Formats: sequence, structure tokens, C-alpha cells
Amino acid sequence: MKNILEQMSLTGKKALVTGGARGLNYSIAEGLCEAGADVVLLDISEAVFESAKTLSQLGTKVYGVKGDLSDTSDLDRMYAEALDYLGGRLDILINGAGIQYRCLAKDFPEDQWRRVLDLNLNALFFMAQRAGRTMLKQGYGRLINIASLSSFDGASMIAAYTASKGGVAQLTKVLSTEWAEQGVNVNAIAPGYMDTALNTTLMADQERYREITLRIPAHRWGQPEDLKGLAVFLASDASEYMTGQIIPVDGGYLSK
Repeated sequence: MKNILEQMSLTGKKALVTGGARGLNYSIAEGLCEAGADVVLLDISEAVFESAKTLSQLGTKVYGVKGDLSDTSDLDRMYAEALDYLGGRLDILINGAGIQYRCLAKDFPEDQWRRVLDLNLNALFFMAQRAGRTMLKQGYGRLINIASLSSFDGASMIAAYTASKGGVAQLTKVLSTEWAEQGVNVNAIAPGYMDTALNTTLMADQERYREITLRIPAHRWGQPEDLKGLAVFLASDASEYMTGQIIPVDGGYLSK
């Protein structure tokens, strides 16, 4: 049997990271590269190519693919291109692309509701579906969805985001139930309050920022690198008997 460090290695593994040009997903991709995986970043931003170039300096192969995941036909093109880069094999999917829109529920615009759900939930499912087909044929895979604290509770001003992340948690459980016997593990990481561009507006509200920070037992907001260790574990053979879990990385926020 391999020792634990050998089990945690991702050397030779092939990974795909959606929304990987920046933020939390970029940091997770960095962790996968550091553990030895070849990675394809998918993102709507032109920055995806520069991010891939930067990560490739860690010593593994990293590629960027630009496109709109909320457009199913473009998603199909992006997935096919990514799989081609990876030589037809996919061991790891980090399903993390997402957006936010803040508004009271009674005033929430229909177009913004659909926009958030289309990327955060619909595109996540369709990417999981395509990756799942590849992994099931292989008899092996690690699918990691990016959920949220909003998968557990309901914060004001983010009705669409909360609905989407609640869906991500339940979808993770469904996929894990259907695919575990065939060697494909499906789990989710639920980041807490993170110091990223997605939370710029919230962090600018000094009173709310202080309230949240006081609620966090670690007394700080999370940084993107705080997700690396868990992501590598879930992507590795060390997590072989773990599936269907939604795991908070929140500095203890949900425990208080």
C-alpha cells in the first residue's frame, strides 16, 4: 500500500478547473499543479491564458481555454478542447465558475436571477455531466464542486446565489450516490467568507464586515490559499472512501 504522501500526490493526473483564471479557483488550480497535476483552466476572461502561463512555471503542463460556460454549445466546445489538451483523460474536475448579484428578493431582476442560476447551477451540472461520462468510462474520477456557506443558510440580498449554492450541495449528493460504485467520487468544498473580488461590495460595508469577522472564531476572512489543502486531498487517492460530502472551509463560522 502507498504511504500517505504517495496517496496525496497528483503526479500524472489530469485536471480541469472552471473559473480558473483568478480567485479561489486559480488558487485551487495552483495547488493541483504543486501536487503534480496537469491542468486546463476554463474561464470567460482573457486572463485565463496569462494565468495558465504563470501556473506552467510550477513545472506541470497548464493550458487555458476561453469561453462562456453558461452557453451549452460553447461549454461543449470548451470541454472537448480541454479533453484534447489532456490527451483524452480526465481525473479531476474542479467545478467552480460562479457569479454574484446582490439585491433584495422582492426587487430581484429576472434577468439577473437567470444569469446567476445559468452559470452557478446549470453550467455546473452540464460540466459535471460531461466530465462524469468521461470518468465513468475510465472507472475513476474525482469531481469537486464549489459550494458555499449559502448551501447551509440563507443570507439576505443574495437570493439567486443562495438558491444556486443550495442546488450545488444537493446535486453533489445525487451524483455521489449514482457514481460512487463506479469509482467516481463527488464532493463539494463550501468556502466561508473569503477575501476575494466576489465579496468586494460586502467587505466595503464596514459595519457588516465587522459583524462577520466577529462571528468567525478564527477572527479573519479566508484567503484563496486556505482551500488548497482540502482540494488536493479530495482530488487525490487519499480520499478514496469519501464521497457525497459538503465540507465548509470557514474559520469555524458555522460552528458558532
